[in-house]
Amino acid sequence: MAGVSEPAAQADGRSDRVELDAGALVVDARLLGELLGLRPADVAGLLKTQAITSLCERGVDEHEGEYRLTFFHGNRRARLTVDLQGKVLRRSTIDFGDKTLPRQLHRAGG
Repeated sequence: MAGVSEPAAQADGRSDRVELDAGALVVDARLLGELLGLRPADVAGLLKTQAITSLCERGVDEHEGEYRLTFFHGNRRARLTVDLQGKVLRRSTIDFGDKTLPRQLHRAGG
């Protein structure tokens, strides 16, 4: 399960950590907003109305000890891979411009 919060960011305004809170992964709204091209203040409301959706996958085999969080909004897909301490290992964004995000990208492993 992934959520969103607004914890303190680094001095440069970026957060490179995801918090682990009672089994839930909590992403800084500034980080998610940056990845999805949104204002951080808008992130929580968009999650609540399901305009932003998410998928959480636990790593296996060579990815044991990692989680992959994928977020979808409009024509963008943002992905974070984090370790068990919440450190962001990889981050990526795909922006499909004026094209609709393909449905197959909304599935695990997509």
